[in-house]
Amino acid sequence: MKQLETLVKNVTVVRPEDGTAPDGESLDLGIADGRFVRVERDIPVGEAQTVVDGRGLLAFPGAVDAHQHWGIYNPLAADAETESRASAQGGVTTGLTYMRTGQYYLNRGGPYAEFFPQVLAAAQGRSYIDYSFHLAPMMRQHIDEIPSIIEDFGVTSFKIFMFYGSHGLHGRSSDQSSFLMIPPGERYDLAHFEFVMRGVQAAREKLTEAAPHVSLSLHCETAEIMTAYTRLVEQDPSLTGLAAYSASRPPHSEGLAVTIAAFLADETGLPNINLLHLSSRKALRAAMRMAATFPHVDFRREVTIGHLLASVDTAHGLGGKVNPPLRPREDVEALWEYLLDGSVDWVVSDHACCRDEQKFGTPRDDVFAAKSGFGGAEYLLPGLVSEGRRRGLSYQRIARLTAWNPAQRFGLLGKGTIAPGYDADFCLVDTGSTWTVHAGDSESTQEYTPFEGFELGARVTDTWVRGQQVLDRGNVVGTPRGRYVRRPSAR
Repeated sequence: MKQLETLVKNVTVVRPEDGTAPDGESLDLGIADGRFVRVERDIPVGEAQTVVDGRGLLAFPGAVDAHQHWGIYNPLAADAETESRASAQGGVTTGLTYMRTGQYYLNRGGPYAEFFPQVLAAAQGRSYIDYSFHLAPMMRQHIDEIPSIIEDFGVTSFKIFMFYGSHGLHGRSSDQSSFLMIPPGERYDLAHFEFVMRGVQAAREKLTEAAPHVSLSLHCETAEIMTAYTRLVEQDPSLTGLAAYSASRPPHSEGLAVTIAAFLADETGLPNINLLHLSSRKALRAAMRMAATFPHVDFRREVTIGHLLASVDTAHGLGGKVNPPLRPREDVEALWEYLLDGSVDWVVSDHACCRDEQKFGTPRDDVFAAKSGFGGAEYLLPGLVSEGRRRGLSYQRIARLTAWNPAQRFGLLGKGTIAPGYDADFCLVDTGSTWTVHAGDSESTQEYTPFEGFELGARVTDTWVRGQQVLDRGNVVGTPRGRYVRRPSAR
């Protein structure tokens, strides 16, 4: 029998798959060549080079955070290092980052054949966790590139931002031509969205082996509704702060966009659709109705830890500005209702580090002058375990929501569970103590958090990526060893 490189003793293993051991089984984890090779009771310590005491803690599969934004407000190379460190604090072992041409990110246009190698070069050798990318076809040439993006770069997931064509990123209407950096005469509109869907489906039909893991994700908000409501809100002095921003991007805007996206998916024959960061009852209700209306479309529904933990009233300051907005408490409760009944497929961070000097505009208390987005990967597992346990969400369901489901959907077939043959990506979670969130304790370079002062009842103490420990009793250790993962990846 092959000698183990690492043996983690005395952990309570949480696994997502049906038919595996239930929550609460105490096992040892034997690791060699970056993978689990033995997951069983009482593995002798003499069979391993290094033995680690798991201290009876919960061992969760490493979270596959399917929605991050490295490089949106800071250089990609910098974010790859610092924000991957923050990710490890939250039990995240694989991060999937949304990337596009245009302003922000690399601040350039052009074909992905020229753009994406620069993305890979900027991130290489800097991340503490494994990573991959989703790409957004912003112009006609990008649609033509979809098959080569899949074959040459191992990117199998694509994105549409449904409001970009005529509404500003941070909440006011603006001229989008310079922002999008698309060729003259092209438009980023519903017709483009349709042709993106047709392009993704054509690639699926051509590349049959990759097809099950080729999908399209949509940010579902409606530009025209938001533009009109923003004008109304800015004229109403009774609305301020995060409540004003939520009112300016009303929930029915989400629901309408979901409906349009679903109809286009049916029209184009594209079966794999991901509805991103749904934030309201109206959005989830529309998503479930569309799933019933078009049962042949495999819709997956995503919510963020931010929308599950914070409301417009409880978030700490305007740092909680994000798209779609944080919502009133009744929408937070609705998200939990849908999550608990099985309607939500995965939970993500939507991590977008935006430092203080970038985040807040002039005047500082004007929510419409602030940038959209905030970090939160460091609170993904701690937040979901803390609040989920209080609401009756099982640990097994948490493992599905944070690891197995996104790994399977996005073609990360060697990740998502604790079992022989899978990458040794896992973390230890201590549910025995309560702690208070302070931005200063995060490895992120973001100096604030909308979760400031929140009390959480679970903490990630240790994290391993492919058998290499990157978080040791709360401290990031070692050097960046994260790898770019081509998809679909093999077990």
